[in-house]
Amino acid sequence: MRPHGKTKLGFFPLPIVEADRLRHCLLFPVEFSALDPCVGDGVAFTHLLKGTPSHRYGIEIDANRAVQARSMGIDTLQANTIDVRCAAEAVSLLYLNPPYDVEVGSTNNQRLELVFLEHTYRWLKPGGVLVFVIPQPQLKSCARLLSEHFSDITVSKLTEPASVQYKQVAVLGVRRKRYQHLRDSRLLDSVRWLEMLASKADLQVLTDKSARRYEVPSSGPLVLTNTGIPLDEVEDLILDSAAYRQASRVLLPNHKDVRGRPLTPLHGGHVGLLCTAGMLNGVFGEGEDRHIAYWRSLKFTDHWEDEEEDGTRILHDRERFSHELTLVFRNGRTQVLTHEKKEAE
Repeated sequence: MRPHGKTKLGFFPLPIVEADRLRHCLLFPVEFSALDPCVGDGVAFTHLLKGTPSHRYGIEIDANRAVQARSMGIDTLQANTIDVRCAAEAVSLLYLNPPYDVEVGSTNNQRLELVFLEHTYRWLKPGGVLVFVIPQPQLKSCARLLSEHFSDITVSKLTEPASVQYKQVAVLGVRRKRYQHLRDSRLLDSVRWLEMLASKADLQVLTDKSARRYEVPSSGPLVLTNTGIPLDEVEDLILDSAAYRQASRVLLPNHKDVRGRPLTPLHGGHVGLLCTAGMLNGVFGEGEDRHIAYWRSLKFTDHWEDEEEDGTRILHDRERFSHELTLVFRNGRTQVLTHEKKEAE
């Protein structure tokens, strides 16, 4: 996953306004099950199902967001969606807003939008409704799977600022029954149509008054099973493992505590070496002058230029190392001392 996606853990939430508009596209039965395989904090999923008698299920890899989703009344399983198993054809409504990125592997890396769709669409019962929120260009990678397994597909552009930033579109469709297969020519036409929409500029906009409404079928409760490793539990237990104790000696060495008085007076060079080696860090002084001292070595680069007689300019760079001392005083005042002169205030 790219750095921006990593910082968000693949979490690109749907604006609440757009969730309310999508709700107006759906007709709900008396009882049904709904699943969000990337539920996040659960806010968008909750607004999508607001006021409905539904069994709400979610999957979230982040522990903090999983707790938030549970507080919203969603039965949330903390796990990687790819490691979760569910009975086939058991879900009435599948709301999928997957990570927007690419797999990172040795070969055959696919878009995560397609990976999540391919893994979860089987859980949707025939006649069940898919609500698929993805960036518009990724319609192309998902076109064939959508055409093969879904009918009555509509694609609408989302217009909220956050949605425009990620070029989000909402794809709605109905899961085909097993015997409902398109002929090769019709399937190819459907794929080409979706691929064309992936780059179309004037898509229809999702509004509160949608012309097409999808009827969600009824269904009972679900059972989700995590077949992956419980990462949070492993992380808590790893500190007590023998392997961690052996690795920590190399990866996390303890700082040596050096005590004693020198046999002879220290010269300036000796003091500098001890400071930058971290052997003179600590707490010093008394009263208001009591402070914490932390030394370190820094590399500085000097830039200057010379001009030859013929007008040629020669640029010079010189790298050198110097000391830096960071002080934190008792009253909260901080100071950073370097070899450079302090600028006049």
